[in-house]
Amino acid sequence: MTLRVWLSSAGAATVQIMRLLRQNPDGVEVTVYASNVDPEATTLSACDVSAVEPRYVGDEEYAAFALDFCRRHRIDVLIPPRRLAALAGRSAEFAAVGTALMCSPLSSVRTLTDKVATYEAAAAAGIPVPPWRVASDADGLRAAVEELSHTGERLCLKPSGEYSAFGFRILDDRPLAMAQLLAEPQPAVSVEAVAGAMRRAADAGEAVPDLLVMPYLDGPEISVDCLSAVGGELLVGIPRAKQGRFRDLLDDPVAVSIARRLVGHFELAYLTNVQLRHRAGEPVLLEANPRPSAGLFHTAFADVNLPWAAIRLLLHGDSGLRNPPRSGVRLAVAEAVMEIAPRPTVPEVLPDPRDRESRLTLRHNHAGSEVRVIAPHRER
Repeated sequence: MTLRVWLSSAGAATVQIMRLLRQNPDGVEVTVYASNVDPEATTLSACDVSAVEPRYVGDEEYAAFALDFCRRHRIDVLIPPRRLAALAGRSAEFAAVGTALMCSPLSSVRTLTDKVATYEAAAAAGIPVPPWRVASDADGLRAAVEELSHTGERLCLKPSGEYSAFGFRILDDRPLAMAQLLAEPQPAVSVEAVAGAMRRAADAGEAVPDLLVMPYLDGPEISVDCLSAVGGELLVGIPRAKQGRFRDLLDDPVAVSIARRLVGHFELAYLTNVQLRHRAGEPVLLEANPRPSAGLFHTAFADVNLPWAAIRLLLHGDSGLRNPPRSGVRLAVAEAVMEIAPRPTVPEVLPDPRDRESRLTLRHNHAGSEVRVIAPHRER
C-alpha cells in the first residue's frame, strides 16, 4: 500500500526529506507530493507529483486550497513548514477528507511566529533569553539602541514576524575599513540607515513591522531538532552546532534540557526546532520554530530517520525509535547537483474561492539523482 505524503511550501532542502521518506526503515512505499508558489522551484523536480500553490492569498483561501488538494489527491499525511497559521487547528477538517495534519496547536504557532511574543512567553516560563527591545518607528529604534548599548556588545535587528533570515542586519555605525571591504560581506547596516527607511516608509503609508533589537550573538548556533508527542512530551532532541560549512551533532544535555522545557511549555507536537546561541558562556534562546528545520535531514547521520518517525507518531502513536541518537559526528555541507528530465505537465482547475478559473499545474517527476550532505568520516 502506498502512502501519499504532501510536503507543502517545499524548499530546496526538502529534497533530502523526500529521500528519507522513500528510504524509510519500514519499507513502506511513499509517493511524495510537493508544492511551492514558484513553479520553477528546484524541489518540484525531485518529487513524484508537484504542484504550484496560490500566491498572496489569506489564511482562509489557503486552507480551502489545502483541504481541496488533500481531498482530490487522497493525501494521507500533510507536512507544512509554512502557512501554519492557516492550517493549525484544522486537524478535524483534514481528518474528514482522510488526511492526517502534522502541526502544533494554533495558539503556539501564533506565539512562536512572533519573535517578540516568543521572548515574552519564554522569559515568563523561565527559559533564558537575551536582552531585547522592540522598535516600531525611527525614534523607537534609536531609543532601543541606546538602552542596549550599555552592554558593550554589538547589536543586531530582525523583524518580529516570520521572515526566516530576511530582514536580519548587524547594526554597525563604524566607518568602513578597507579590511572590512575586502573581507567576506556581512549583512551590516547603520542605525541611521534603518531609522531613515522606517521614517520614509511611515511617511509613505507603508507598513513598518516591529523590529527586535538585541545583542549580536556570535559563535556557533546550536540548533536542536525535536520530535515530540501531542501535548509537548519531547521524545528526541538532537543538537547540532552550525559553524560555516560544518555541522557537529552534539551530546549537549543543557541544550536538550532547554528545548525540552520550551517544547513542553508550548505543547509543541511532531517536528519542531529550537535555536540557541551562547551569551557570556551560557546558552540563550535565539528563536523557536513550530515546524521542521531546513537542516532536519542532517539528523540522519545520528542514525535516526526523524521525518519517518514523525509520520509513524502521527499515524500510529509510536515513533518506532528505540535507540538514542548517535552524537560526536562532524558533517561538511558540500554543494551538489542533480539531473532532471523534462516531464509533460497536466493542468487542473482549482476551485479557488475568489477565482473559479484559477489553475494549478501538476508535474510528475521521477528524478533519480539526489543532493547529499558529505560527512568527512562517514557517508550515508
